[in-house]
Amino acid sequence: MFKLAFVYVVLLCFRSAQAEVLETSQGRLELTRMVDGFDVPWAIAFLPNHGFLVTDLNGSLYHVKGSQRQIIRGTPRSFHQGQGGLLDVMVPNDFSNSREIFLTYSIRQNRGSGTALAVGTLSSDFRRLKNVRVIFETSSSSNTSRHYGSRVVEARDGTLFMTLGERGEHESAQDLSLHQGSIIHLNRDGTVPGNNPFINIPESQNLIWSYGHRNPQGLALDNKGGIWSVEHGAQGGDEINRIQKGGNYGWPVISYGRHYSGAKIGEGTARPGMQQPAWYWDPSIAPSGMMIYSGKLWPNWRGHFFVGSLKFDYISRLSGRVLKEREQLKSPFTGRVRDVVEAPDGSIWFASETDGAIYRLAPSR
Repeated sequence: MFKLAFVYVVLLCFRSAQAEVLETSQGRLELTRMVDGFDVPWAIAFLPNHGFLVTDLNGSLYHVKGSQRQIIRGTPRSFHQGQGGLLDVMVPNDFSNSREIFLTYSIRQNRGSGTALAVGTLSSDFRRLKNVRVIFETSSSSNTSRHYGSRVVEARDGTLFMTLGERGEHESAQDLSLHQGSIIHLNRDGTVPGNNPFINIPESQNLIWSYGHRNPQGLALDNKGGIWSVEHGAQGGDEINRIQKGGNYGWPVISYGRHYSGAKIGEGTARPGMQQPAWYWDPSIAPSGMMIYSGKLWPNWRGHFFVGSLKFDYISRLSGRVLKEREQLKSPFTGRVRDVVEAPDGSIWFASETDGAIYRLAPSR
C-alpha cells in the first residue's frame, strides 16, 4: 500500500482571474480560473503564441485569448447525444505554417452513429475553420450513444494515433474487422502507414494499431515518444496502458473489474497473448484526459502522469518504474475533470465539467 498524499486547499475566491492555493508534494500551487461559460468543456489545445482552443461537447469550438472567448464557425456537424458530440482537438507541430487543426467527434451513420476525425484550416482571425475534410470515420455504426473514445495525438514522425471506444458492444473490441475498441494509426491525410500491423491480414481493418480496448479517453506521448492510453473499465478496472504495436489489451476477455451487475468479466485478469495494464484503479475513478509532464516548472514531476477523474473530482498523479498513484490534486473547483494538458510555459491546465470552466495550476507567487 502506498501513502496517498491528499491535497489541502485554502479557498481564496471564486471568480475568474483570481486564485486559490493548493498544498502539494511540490509546495503551493496557485489555481486560477482562466475562462468559463462552457456547457461541457471536453478538450484543450494550445496555439503557438495565440491563446488556446476549447471543444464543447454541444458541438462548439472556441478560441480563447486572455479571458475572452470567441466561437469558431465552420466546424463539422457532430451528433450530440449521450456521450457523443464534439470531442478532441489537436494542434499539430507545424500549425504556424499549415494552420491546420484536427477534431474528433461523433457523427450520424446509417441508423446509428460513429466516430470521425476531420482536419480544417483555421483562419488568420481565428473565427472560422475552412477547407474541412473528414479523413476517417468508423467502418460501422452503433445504435448506442456511448463509448465513442476519442483522443488524437501527433507522433514524433507526424503520423496520428486516435482512440476509439467499443460503443458498449463488448465483443467488437476483439473483432479486427471493426474499428470499435481500438487505437488506430494513420497519416495526416487519412491514408494507411506502411508499418501498421494488420495490413496483410484478410478482413482486418488496416488502420488498427492495437485492440481489445473498452473506452480509451486519454492518450499521450512520453518523453521518448512512446504512446500511452487511459481507458474506462466497468465496475473497477480503469487502466493505463503502454501501447504496443499489434497489442491485444484484453477487453472483454480479461479485466480487473466486474460488470455493473457484479458478474465476473470474461476469464479473469490474465490470458497468454493479452497485455497487462501498467496501472489499474479499483474502484473506478472514471478517467478522462491524460498528460505526461515535461518537468519544465516542476523538475521532480518530469515523466509523471496526470489523469483527470470524472467520478471523484481530482487529478491523479502517477509515477515510478512500476507505475503507481502518488497524489490526488483536488479542490472545490476541480469537479469532474475532463481534460488535463501542459501549457507551453509548463503550467498544468484542466477542464472542469462541473464549473464549465478552464483552470490553470502554476507555482504560487
